[in-house]
Order: sequence, then structure tokens, then C-alpha cells
Amino acid sequence: MSATTFPTAATPLDPATRDTRPTLARLIAVELRKMVDTRAGLWLLLATGGLTLLIVVVVCITGEATDQTWARLTEAATLPASVLLPIIGILLVSSEWSQRSALVTFALVPHRGRVLLAKLLAGVGLAIAAFVLCIAVAAVATAVTATTAPGQWSLSLAMLLQILVNVVQGMVMGIGFGALFLASAPGIVFYFVLPIAWSIIGEIDALTGVAEWLDGSKSLDPLTDHLMSATEWARACTTLLVWTALPVVAGWMRIRREELK
Repeated sequence: MSATTFPTAATPLDPATRDTRPTLARLIAVELRKMVDTRAGLWLLLATGGLTLLIVVVVCITGEATDQTWARLTEAATLPASVLLPIIGILLVSSEWSQRSALVTFALVPHRGRVLLAKLLAGVGLAIAAFVLCIAVAAVATAVTATTAPGQWSLSLAMLLQILVNVVQGMVMGIGFGALFLASAPGIVFYFVLPIAWSIIGEIDALTGVAEWLDGSKSLDPLTDHLMSATEWARACTTLLVWTALPVVAGWMRIRREELK
């Protein structure tokens, strides 16, 4: 006859680890991993790297001596990142709802603002890493071409920061559109269509002055072309406020109220 056993009291939890939440650094690491967990995200990253190398090689082979300076090669190398990385940002947010993982994510981290902040910081981190890689690729290409163009290695810190702003703002804008629409297809479509539509509307004579402040094709292009004046920075900041900050805030408000499924 076996002895009767009684359940023992549960081992008390360590007060130091009880009710603790994941740190922001851990959330950022999780969001960085999510960028390569899907085939779409992985292939977009590979495509960004491949196109960067391809464009730099083409410029080195077919470009004029003035195009083979470190400044021009850096501008060319960052072009794929500024176009494709925002799509990764859109997918990073919208995939939570399209793949129905939002319920798990927000069950583990109920504070939705912290999750969105982690996504933003992870996206900015990826954009900075891509920017550094582009600088390195452009520097190697500049050394290989070894042209006699004046100012071959002339690239000021201020110009580097401007190019970095151009890459980072695209990623943040993509995350904002992903949060605003919470679906991949409309987020990607509207990310490209709305600025193009506004550029077309801005060609109307009555809106030309407004377009200089709100049309990214006009106000943000100087970021990669030359050192900007105070007026140009004012126009760029106005455009970033409307096309980048506003979607992020609106998306954050929607995520806060969106029903989990």
C-alpha cells in the first residue's frame, strides 16, 4: 500500500525577479531578430546589400571621375537602403497583425508603447548599421578607383550626418505607416503613392510655395546633395514633421486602441 502524499507549498519567488518586465534592450534585440525571421525581411536585407554593391560597382566602371569620389559613391551606396529599408519597417509593425502574433506580443509586454518604441529603436539601429556599411563600401570603392578628381576624399562630418538623416527618416516613416495601417499591402502602397501624389499636386502653380515645405522630393533631396542652409533645414524639418512624425503618432494612437485578435 502506497503512502499518501500531500502537495508541498510552492517555492516562493525571488522578490528581485518577481513581476519584472523585459528590458528595453531585450525588446530591441527581439525586434531586430523579427526583421530576419520572415523570408520577406531576409530577402529585402539581402537585396539591399546586393543592390548597394551593384550600384557602386556600376558607378566605378561607367561613371565619370567626378562621380567616383567618396561623397558621390556614398550617396549612390545609400540609395538602396533609403528605398528598401522602409519596407522592412512597415513589415516589422504590420506583421504583428497579419501573422496574428500581436496577441502574444502584447500579452508578454502589455505596455504597447514600449513595444512600438522598441520597434522604432531597432529600425533606427538597422538604418545606422546599413549607413555605416555603405560608407565602408564607398570608401573601398574610392580607394580602388584612385581617380585624380579634386576632393576625392572630401566628405565632411556635416554631410555624413545629413546622409544619415536621409536613411534614418525613411525607416522611421516606414514604421509610422506600418503602425498607421497595420497591414502590409496598404502600408507599402500608401508609403510610395501618397508622396508621389503630393509631388504631382505640388506642381500646381498655386501650391508651389507649399510644396517647397511639404514635398519630400524638393525639401529632402538637398540632404544628400550639399550642405544645407538654415532655410533648407527648416523646410526639411517641416516635411519630416508631417510625413514622419505625424504617421508615428497616429500609428501609436491606433495601436493603443486596436483590438487584439
